[in-house]
Amino acid sequence: MSAAHRPKEWVRRALVCGALLAAAALGIPAQAYAAPDDPAPDNRTLVVLLEQLQDLYLKAEQATETYDQAKAELEENQSKADRLDHQLAEERTALSDARALAGQLAREQYKSGGVSPYLNLLLSNDPQDAFTQGHMLDRAAGSQAELVAQLENGEKRIAALNRAQQHALDDSEQLEEQQHKAKEEVERQLADVERILAGLTGTQIEDLQRLEQQGIDQAQAAFLRSGRLGSAALTPSKAGNRALSFAYAQLGKPYVWGAEGPKAYDCSGLTSRAWEHAGTTIPRTSQEQWKQLPHVPLNLLRPGDLVVYFPGATHVAMYIGNGMVIQAPRPGGVVKISPIAANPVLGAVRPDADDPSMKHYVSPVAPKSAHDPTPLGTASRS
Repeated sequence: MSAAHRPKEWVRRALVCGALLAAAALGIPAQAYAAPDDPAPDNRTLVVLLEQLQDLYLKAEQATETYDQAKAELEENQSKADRLDHQLAEERTALSDARALAGQLAREQYKSGGVSPYLNLLLSNDPQDAFTQGHMLDRAAGSQAELVAQLENGEKRIAALNRAQQHALDDSEQLEEQQHKAKEEVERQLADVERILAGLTGTQIEDLQRLEQQGIDQAQAAFLRSGRLGSAALTPSKAGNRALSFAYAQLGKPYVWGAEGPKAYDCSGLTSRAWEHAGTTIPRTSQEQWKQLPHVPLNLLRPGDLVVYFPGATHVAMYIGNGMVIQAPRPGGVVKISPIAANPVLGAVRPDADDPSMKHYVSPVAPKSAHDPTPLGTASRS
């Protein structure tokens, strides 16, 4: 099992420390999730169930980021294809005009005493003729030579644009297939989450949620004790302040995988839109945000920076200060405020690395509900 798929360490700490529900009776057969000689089958059942659900959520988010990346590349490729179509239309019009002019010159030359063999060449519809008989063109003079060069270059440009257009079509086909496979993978993982949850009672789901929250609280306390975050209270840049204001305004909107707003978001959909609102275009996915944006040490985090999670950089949130982030957490949840250590931190990036911090900054006020635990469940794609 890869590092990205290993159960979270705080889950195991919850088991070792004898977390809550020591006397809970879930009504789920212990042998389905724990060894028969397990001294605490109910706790073990909870831990294994939570590990299963978190693993499925992680796999769904990995597939979501693959879907988002394919979607972004496909949109870019389609824009490229549109530009090529426009250029092809312009080149064909220019070539048609040049041929019309060549015809006019030929008619005038015919009236004055014969048709130049070079003008016959100009009027050819077969570009290969022009290329293979290029030595004749060198002997042309004046306007005829210029016109020949114009026609020849036009044919070459059209041929190059046709090749580029075909490459764009081939790339689009591959991206569509990649997007389709990622979509199926997300839906498969979320269907597995639903199958597990469908076999539980409301009380059992609440117990799992409490265990998850306890693990988050323990991880946050350990993260703050470690000193990785630093003690300085830094302020955002002006652009960062605008991105933060946007993120705060999205609190309570549902997580929907593949969504970029305005009614719903996935994790990188929220961060990319927030910074777009601030006037800075950043990559669409968390992996590309981690790959392309300047990295910043965790002890120098300032509000507006992006915190990236998991070894594969498959989740991202926006730092708001005091060890907290705004994030679109996972299917079934809403945009909310979470402890920075709610997921395993990979590192941080700063979209506005060249901008100075503001001298004065007052953090927006968030409703209490923004801190509510993330429910266990799923949501449909936008």
